[in-house]
Amino acid sequence: MAQRIRSWVLGMVRRARSDGGMTTSEYAVGTIAACAFAAVLYKVVTSPPVMTALQSLLKDALDAKF
Repeated sequence: MAQRIRSWVLGMVRRARSDGGMTTSEYAVGTIAACAFAAVLYKVVTSPPVMTALQSLLKDALDAKF
């Protein structure tokens, strides 16, 4: 049983290592997706309702009585 498990694990490791990595086009698509996500996140965080909520949260945290 232990030999079977070991054989299975070694097979999985070989399959995982067989991929040479991402190609240039995959890097480009990944970079564009990351930039698009960052732009959407920036727009959300800098929107007036979110800014008001963050300012209120920080004000309450700084005015807390200990």
